[in-house]
Amino acid sequence: MKSSSLLKKYNIAAPRYTSYPTVPYWQKEAPLSEEWTLRVEKAFQSCNEISLYIHLPFCEQLCTYCGCNKRITKNHGVEAPYVNTVLKEWQMYVDLLPSPPVIRELHLGGGTPTFFAPSELKRLIEGILSSAKLPSHYEFGFEAHPASTSFEHLKVLKELGFSRLSIGVQDFAPEILKIINRHQTDEQIERVTRQARELGYESINYDLIFGLPLQTKDHIRENIARLKTLRPDRLAFYSYAHVPWIKPSQRAYSEADLPTGAEKRALYELGCELLEKEGYVEIGMDHFALKSDSLYKAMEDGSLHRNFMGYTPFYTRLCIALGASSISDSWDAYIQNEKKIEDYSAKINNGEWPITRGHLLNQEDEILRSHILNLMCRLQTSWEDPSDVCDSLYEGLQRMDEFEKDGLIELNPFQLKVTPKGLPFIRNICMALDARYWRRKPEGQLFSQVV
Repeated sequence: MKSSSLLKKYNIAAPRYTSYPTVPYWQKEAPLSEEWTLRVEKAFQSCNEISLYIHLPFCEQLCTYCGCNKRITKNHGVEAPYVNTVLKEWQMYVDLLPSPPVIRELHLGGGTPTFFAPSELKRLIEGILSSAKLPSHYEFGFEAHPASTSFEHLKVLKELGFSRLSIGVQDFAPEILKIINRHQTDEQIERVTRQARELGYESINYDLIFGLPLQTKDHIRENIARLKTLRPDRLAFYSYAHVPWIKPSQRAYSEADLPTGAEKRALYELGCELLEKEGYVEIGMDHFALKSDSLYKAMEDGSLHRNFMGYTPFYTRLCIALGASSISDSWDAYIQNEKKIEDYSAKINNGEWPITRGHLLNQEDEILRSHILNLMCRLQTSWEDPSDVCDSLYEGLQRMDEFEKDGLIELNPFQLKVTPKGLPFIRNICMALDARYWRRKPEGQLFSQVV
């Protein structure tokens, strides 16, 4: 079947599978604090290494395409109180655990982490590390807005152990940056990249988005051409998710401005082709890396993992997330913190766990989660072991007939493989295994389109 026919057939709304079950299918009632803390202790007993995510939600300006939880303000007086609250939440976990946690990876996300002054970020990280241990090999990374990331930010974080940063480029074209209200320049991107390399950062990632308003093939060509000299080690090449019913700021431009369907798919295919010519290898879904990068090496040796922070070379059973709206994962449970900064802070300052919702996974959930994660990270999964099987797995496999006929997958006894042809439709393939989705299909708009 031709590419255009496949797109017409499979370009439907589907989850991105940053978790299974996906957030809309979590249980209605939030888990009790006692239930969550028991799951945390259980996960920590199996391994004392953790992943740590810290959500720093403040931005000075609103980028209209953005789907993240953020607070727009120019008042930097919010920094110190927020850092104080995050450190209090961290102390709640430290008091819960029987020994100091070993931080295998740490990521600062946002919002805009570099909204915070270098001194406040230093106070935050030193406060975290004062009650934790570090293994011989670890990765600390942060998201960098090129317009607000100073040399001092880079220097202070490098001294604290950070070796990786992700620069939010999105697109280089001034007309696209203008319509999405993102204020940055080529010179700022180049400066942050150069300074990070001079300071010894080991891995630099660029976020690029296809499907933005006004974007054409010429924009994609120009974006990839810039990589010849800048040479980031990794790239996230994301599909723009147009969900104005969730993020009203996306109504700042018209649907008529957006490339959709075959036009948008052509942007993706062109980007993939050009990235491959530049030496980047596709990693799972939406990600690319040079062969010298740890993400590529993790894919090669089969250790690639995916959590709420994205693809990572490390697997930890316990992922603790601090800050407003952040999501923690003990493998058998998820919890999300209060989304509003005021609600989050009030609970923490009252000594309460700031849980607003979550989900306790049952045995079926855990089995399906493993298979979906395998597909996302290794593009294959198998079920020779009886512990990897449940009735809903077989029900999901029965939904794979069309994928097999169209050459998107290969089904063998006890094994499913995604073909190169099927990679753009990995979300469709995972959705076939999503038992909770098929038991209760959404009645209205819930997820973004696959392409």
